[in-house]
Amino acid sequence: MLIKNDPDIINSFLEDYSNIKGGFCDEVMFPETEEELSSALVDCSKAGIPVTISGAGTGVTGGRIPFGGKVISLAKLNRIKYIKPLKNGGAETLVGAGVVLEDLLGLAQSKGFFYPPGPTEKTSFIGGNAATSASGAGSFKYGTIRDFVLGLRVLLADGEILELERGKYIAKKRQLKLATVSGKTITLKLPEYVMPKVKNASGYYVKDDMDAVDLFIGGEGTLGVISEIKLRLLNKPEGILACYAFFSDEKDAVEFVYNAKEKGADHLNAIDALSLEYMDRHALEFLSRKHKNIPPNAKAAVYFEQEFSNGTESGIIDSWVALITKCHSEPANTWFAQTAKDKEKLAEIRHDLPDMVNEYLKKNNFSKVGTDIAVECKDLSLMLGYYNSTLTEANLSYLIFGHIGESHMHVNILPKDEAEHKRATEVYEILVKKAISLGGTPSAEHGIGKTKHKYLEMLYGEEGVSEMVRLKKQLDPYSILGLDNLFPKELLI
Repeated sequence: MLIKNDPDIINSFLEDYSNIKGGFCDEVMFPETEEELSSALVDCSKAGIPVTISGAGTGVTGGRIPFGGKVISLAKLNRIKYIKPLKNGGAETLVGAGVVLEDLLGLAQSKGFFYPPGPTEKTSFIGGNAATSASGAGSFKYGTIRDFVLGLRVLLADGEILELERGKYIAKKRQLKLATVSGKTITLKLPEYVMPKVKNASGYYVKDDMDAVDLFIGGEGTLGVISEIKLRLLNKPEGILACYAFFSDEKDAVEFVYNAKEKGADHLNAIDALSLEYMDRHALEFLSRKHKNIPPNAKAAVYFEQEFSNGTESGIIDSWVALITKCHSEPANTWFAQTAKDKEKLAEIRHDLPDMVNEYLKKNNFSKVGTDIAVECKDLSLMLGYYNSTLTEANLSYLIFGHIGESHMHVNILPKDEAEHKRATEVYEILVKKAISLGGTPSAEHGIGKTKHKYLEMLYGEEGVSEMVRLKKQLDPYSILGLDNLFPKELLI
């Protein structure tokens, strides 16, 4: 196993998109096999050495940044072992945790398959996606990575291996019994809290009669280390239509989304969105620094995609144009893309926005102040209005974008100095409290990491977090895995 303690290499593992400062560790280990990974975990567990599992560094909540101990990078566990067609359509694939998302997407596409739930950041690792229950634009129609995981191999802190397949280990109410590959039996008492009824990546996924696979998806490396993931793939659609619709009023954009989710009306029944993404006027102004062709009077934009088969695209476009017109946007201010090249140009605009925000924050040396809040569909307009009024009253620069189809928006606050950064964190808490009061979640796709402990407690209360701590200790009795992820390490003492 490759082990590095060179300061330059270590430093490259002390950052991610959260821009958290002050991380440190003794060394970085690069296991090339599951056996090496198991051996490293055994050694660290026996010595009581904290272990931080590192993915590609694309996270935004500081999950991979160590504060002591050792880092285990999963970059060498990067084999796509197979893509196997299934009789009923689609395929399954078995991948190492260090497989890069864009590599899987490319290979799957070359074989005629489609993996919808991948996040915007295509350089992320599949293992990191699973560990944070990540998702992307396609989750509107198809769900998150959780909906595509068929099985996991998980290494526990003591080196024991769990081989989990959907349907193999099912809880009885909140009692879950597991068996390791070596035959060791583990009986878990699962927390009793109730998760919000929205897209959610806040804390451990638990519910009555759940599948054991789901416990480790979104565990953020605190319960075990995911080494392999078996995923379901879909048949690749013949084509995907992409479009930006620009609106002169935010209310029209929201009305457009509500109509699209209801498939418009009877005469618009060709509408079946794959994704529905939103950008407010501040986001469009921010983007226009690089993309000069954005309509100057636009106050909001909705980016959407829809699959089509040959011969159906004309009717689909007509339905969308009718809905766009109904919601007071002009087709002349609408960008459609049907070819792969044109679609790539539109996708680039959407992908540029979070990158530009991260560059801004890094340049100004601020940690990220960006929400990951989701609320119920019925509360979308209310929450958008609350974002705007609260941030305007606080006199803070901000922009809003994200997965409006799931009422899951990212508010990115852009402080210009330390005083504004302090005020931004105070406003963030106000926004989270409002969302939770509406039955929403503080994190819908990025996890809690090291930056959102207090919001997890706001969601589930002290007892809910204590239940998570007790669950972690059942699987990691020496408390070495992912310290400070999800909840403060002090709670493990």
